[in-house]
Amino acid sequence: MAAPSSNTCGLTERSIRERVPPLLTDLYQVTMAYAYWRTGRHQEPAVFELFFRNNPFGGGFTLFAGMQDCLLFLRSFHFTDEDVEFLRSVLPPATDPAFFQFLRGLDCSGVTLRAIPEGTVVFARVPLMEVAGPLAVVQLLETSLLCLVNYASLVCSNAARFRLAAGPKRKLLELGLRRAQGPDGGLTASRYTHIGGFDFTSNVQAGFQYGVPVAGTMAHSYVTSFTSLEEVLPKTLVAVNGDSTPVDIILLTKGWLSRVCELLGSQPGKIHEGELAAFLSYAIAYPRNFLPVIDSFSVGCSGLLNFCAVALALCELDYKPLGVRLDSGDLCRQSLEVRRVFRLCSKHFCVSAFDSLTIVGTNNITEQSMAELNEKENEIDVVGVGTHLVTCTQQPSLGCVYKLVEVRASPRMKISEDPEKSTVPGRKAVYRLIDAEGHAFLDLVCLVAEAPPEAGVSVSCYPLSCDTSCVSVIPAQVICLRQDMFTKGQVTQPLCSATETRAKVQSSLHTLHPRHKRLQEPDSYTVALSEKLHTLVTEIREGSSNNSNFLLAN
Repeated sequence: MAAPSSNTCGLTERSIRERVPPLLTDLYQVTMAYAYWRTGRHQEPAVFELFFRNNPFGGGFTLFAGMQDCLLFLRSFHFTDEDVEFLRSVLPPATDPAFFQFLRGLDCSGVTLRAIPEGTVVFARVPLMEVAGPLAVVQLLETSLLCLVNYASLVCSNAARFRLAAGPKRKLLELGLRRAQGPDGGLTASRYTHIGGFDFTSNVQAGFQYGVPVAGTMAHSYVTSFTSLEEVLPKTLVAVNGDSTPVDIILLTKGWLSRVCELLGSQPGKIHEGELAAFLSYAIAYPRNFLPVIDSFSVGCSGLLNFCAVALALCELDYKPLGVRLDSGDLCRQSLEVRRVFRLCSKHFCVSAFDSLTIVGTNNITEQSMAELNEKENEIDVVGVGTHLVTCTQQPSLGCVYKLVEVRASPRMKISEDPEKSTVPGRKAVYRLIDAEGHAFLDLVCLVAEAPPEAGVSVSCYPLSCDTSCVSVIPAQVICLRQDMFTKGQVTQPLCSATETRAKVQSSLHTLHPRHKRLQEPDSYTVALSEKLHTLVTEIREGSSNNSNFLLAN
C-alpha cells in the first residue's frame, strides 16, 4: 500500500498536537528543567534511552509501536503562551521569571532521535530509542515519549499474540472501543491492534483517521426492538437484475421460511416474529451487507431459520447475503450446526451463495479461548475480540523506562540495589544476529564507537541473562537495528501507514524462530553486551564502589 495520504498524515499530526501537548508531562520534569537552567546546565549535551525490562504476557517477544507518534510529537513540540502562564501559576513563586521566557522559546530543533523501526520485534533490555540533545529539553520529553510508546507497544504485542493463537487464515475483528480506557485508549487500540495483526476494527474514527478497515454486524438491541412484521417498512425490494418492479419481500420470505422449516423438520410456532421483522428490515436497508446476529432468542429454533429464509429471498432477487454472527453459548458447536444447515440449503435449493457464507464468533474471547478454537472442530471464519484485547487484561502495562546514559560525552549509569533496575551506560548501537536458517538468535548491544559485527566472523559477548559468562557466536547475517529518525527538527524517515507497518510486523515476526513465539513457556531470546560495553559496565560499578567515601576525603 502507498504511504499515507496527506489528509491522513495531517489528521494524525493534528491529533498528536491536541492529545500530547508539552503539558502532558509530570511536574517534576519541569522542576528538574528549571534546576538545570538555574545551574547553567540546561544546554549540556545529554543522551537518554527508552527500553523495557520484561516481555509482556509471559511471552518471548514484544512489538515496538508508537514511533510515528513520537516523531510527530517532537516535530510539533513547543510551549504556547497559555502553557507558560499555567506553569507560572503552579511552580513555586520563587521561580525566576526568566525561566518562563526560556520555556517559551524551546523546541526540538536540537534533538536527535535514533530508534529501531516501528513494527519490529524487540526484546527486553534492548534500547529501543535514543534521544540526544540539550539536557533540559530531552528531560522534558521523557513522560510524553513513554506515554506514546508504552500502551501502543503493549496492545500491539497483545494483538500479535491473538493473531498467533488464531492462526494465519482466520479473520480477526477488533471491537473493544466501548470497553477501552477512554476515547484515546480506544482509538490507540484500534490503530495498533490492526498493526499487530487484526484485519478490521468496529471503530469508525480509526478508519477515518488511520485508514484501518472498518466492519460491523448488528446488535441484539436492533433485533429485540422489533415485535411484528407490521413494523417492516418499506415492505418491498427491487431485484438486482434490472426489473424495476418492487417485490413484496415479506411474502417472498414467508414462502422460503415454510420451505426451510420443512427441509429441517423445524416447528414454525417457535420462530420469533420480531426477529424475522428485524432481519427483513435490515436486509431491505442493506441487501448487499446482510449479516445479522442470530442468537437473540434461539439459534436453532428461530435465528438460523429466519436468517436462511431472508437470505434465500435475497438470493432470489440476485443479492448476496454475507453471513451470521454468534455471540453466546458454545460457539464451536453452534458454528458446526450453522454450517451444516447452510450446506443443506445450498444443495437442496441449488443456491451456491450459501457455500461461502461467513460465520462470525464473538463472546468475551480471550487469548486462551482463541487458541482453543484451533483445537476444536468449528466453522468460524471471523472472530471478534474486545475487552481482553484492548484492556490487556493479562498485563496492564509494558513498563517502559527512559534513562540517562550520557552527559557531556561521559557515560552515566544507574546502579541499583535491584540488579534488574541497573542501567547500561553510554551511547550504543544495536545489531541483530541472524543464523544460517534466517532466524534471529541474538541482539548485540555495543558502544556506538565500536566496529560492527560481521557475518561469518566470531563475536564474543556477554548475555544479560548471565552474570559473568562470555560466549562466542558466528552470525550468518548481521542487521543494524538503529536508524536516524529525527534530526534538526525534521523527521528523517518516511512516515508509514498502519497497513504498511502491519506488513513490517508480519515480516519481522517471520524471522523469529517458533520457539520464541510460543504463547506458553517460550524460549528466552538472547540479548548480550559486547566485550567493550561489558568492560565499561564493570569499570563504572567498581569505580562507584571505590568512590563511595567521598565525604571522608580531604
